[in-house]
Amino acid sequence: MAEKVQPIEGEVKKSSKKLIIIIVILVLLIGGGAGAYFFLMGDSGAETEESTENSDKKEEKEETKEEKAEDADDDEEVDSAGVKLESLYYDMSKPLIVDFPRGSSIRLIQVSVSLMVKGQETLDALKKHDPMIRNNLLMLISSQSGEDLASREGKEKLKEAMKLEVGNVLKKMSGSNRLKEVFFTAFVMQ
Repeated sequence: MAEKVQPIEGEVKKSSKKLIIIIVILVLLIGGGAGAYFFLMGDSGAETEESTENSDKKEEKEETKEEKAEDADDDEEVDSAGVKLESLYYDMSKPLIVDFPRGSSIRLIQVSVSLMVKGQETLDALKKHDPMIRNNLLMLISSQSGEDLASREGKEKLKEAMKLEVGNVLKKMSGSNRLKEVFFTAFVMQ
């Protein structure tokens, strides 16, 4: 019959010690890895929150600086109650038509104009003073030469002169100039 081989006690003790050491090492590695993961993620999460808070504070400071810069550039962006004024457009009801004398290079000019203003109050002032604005713009256009108006630069100069003229009327008649831009919606020369 077959003889049973009995292990020597020293070999059993060595293999069980090896098994315990391997288990302890695995537990330490897994526990250490998990601990390191949570430790590092916990710190980076806190850093992320802190950096998010810091970046939010920086953005608020930058926005405040930008708002102050805009207010410095344009004090009339906000009404007396501190409410930001919206941009509104005013289309002049009829086009501005000017006849030029016979010796001029052009006979007739027809210009349709839209004005961008800040706030309803300014829009109401434009409607109220439309006859004076039309008169001043017609006088301004009739003082231009046909050669100047034929070029883009001449049209840009006319646009700036119109902006200045309308702004002067608003300042004189309503006390404030919240005109932001003048737009040509039609520009016909014959």
